[in-house]
Amino acid sequence: MTTASDNATRAGYFGPYGGQYVPETLMAALEQLSAEYDKAMGDPGFRGDLDRCYREIAGRPSELYFCRRLTEALGGAKIYLKREDLNHTGAHKINNTLGQALLTLRMGKKRVIAETGAGQHGVATAMAAAVFGLDCDVYMGTEDIRRQSLNVFRMRLMGARVIGVSSGQCTLKDALNEAMRDWMGSVEHTHYIIGTVAGPHPFPAMVREFQSCIGREARKQMLSAEGRLPDLIVACVGGGSNAAGIFAPMIADASVRMIGVEAGGRSLNLGDHAASLSLGRPGVLHGSLSYILQDADGQTADVHSVSAGLDYPGVGPELAYWKDIGRVGYTTCGDDEAIDAVVTLSRAEGIIPALESAHAVAEAIKQAPKMKKGQILLVNLSGRGDKDCNEIASILERKGVKI
Repeated sequence: MTTASDNATRAGYFGPYGGQYVPETLMAALEQLSAEYDKAMGDPGFRGDLDRCYREIAGRPSELYFCRRLTEALGGAKIYLKREDLNHTGAHKINNTLGQALLTLRMGKKRVIAETGAGQHGVATAMAAAVFGLDCDVYMGTEDIRRQSLNVFRMRLMGARVIGVSSGQCTLKDALNEAMRDWMGSVEHTHYIIGTVAGPHPFPAMVREFQSCIGREARKQMLSAEGRLPDLIVACVGGGSNAAGIFAPMIADASVRMIGVEAGGRSLNLGDHAASLSLGRPGVLHGSLSYILQDADGQTADVHSVSAGLDYPGVGPELAYWKDIGRVGYTTCGDDEAIDAVVTLSRAEGIIPALESAHAVAEAIKQAPKMKKGQILLVNLSGRGDKDCNEIASILERKGVKI
């Protein structure tokens, strides 16, 4: 169990990345959160409450699933999925929102706010707020509200207020900007449940810890199913929470190769993708130093992805550190490849992945035939694709593909 002050994240840094690049008005709230998080991690009662929430609300542990037909079709490695799509609310985001909601109660705060892109973090935050009796406001870009109307309804149905953001590109980065502004004016009674491993310390370490239940379970499940750890783990990367969650518990296992898959979008030209680690450079965004996409003047670049949850111009600082030390490799997946992966997995295994997760599936489809039979490839299937069906249908119709 890590704490906000452990050796890996002392002073909130992972190598040169991380920190607290925030206005003075937020420092007291961050210090309170860091202190409360450290106390909670040392409190068996908190751990027991969180484990009970994981079991009774989220439905953990999530299943490990062997893709028999996809493996046979591709040849090469055996493909397994870590089924985060089966969690309550439909994605891995619930692992973090339950933990942060419990911290909110410990801090005596009555309101939570969140940003969301694909809507999965917003839904998970709205759910946690409903369970624990907290007021909830979710900031969401108007373009994402259009793309993710199902999740907007789900949030509202559970009592959250969804606040549309029409600045910038009207997507995830802009929603996070507005949530930060809200928090600066409401820190005394509001906790900001950041949805990924980005943001100022202690959020990167804290969110990674709450998501590490994924990798801890996967380790046990793989040892039970195969008697050893996987040869390769693949996860999609936007801000990086699902990747950090499955990578971190096995990061010390040198035999396990890891690949993070970023949004390659329409092309690899600036503005057409969201590949911060593959094509960005170090800079400060939303309170921490990490790789970000910037134009020639150092301004944060516009980004694009078919997936509303991946079109973010930055990434968590720990993932940046893993890149620099060569522990995790990063690549990209284009929009069309992700759509093709949705169709492939749906027809081979009867599992409809979220567009975010489809980026990881697409990379697995590339990697498996290059690996030896008997080797093991594990994909973190971070969410289910119900929320994306209308968007996918529209894209396939425009491409002239009949379903």
